[in-house]
Amino acid sequence: MRLMMILFSMIGTALAGSGVILVLTLGYGTLWPIVGAAAAGAALALPVSWLVARQIEG
Repeated sequence: MRLMMILFSMIGTALAGSGVILVLTLGYGTLWPIVGAAAAGAALALPVSWLVARQIEG
């Protein structure tokens, strides 16, 4: 569980940042698309970090 939370701090930042960059590239520069992309990236990071932690722990 601890490894997953450490990984989440890195993976969540990367996915949320990628989502924000994608939204800005598509031309949606208002508040709600940016917040939505960041939230979607953070939500997607939970299962991804769980899967990565499970693979690392063996």
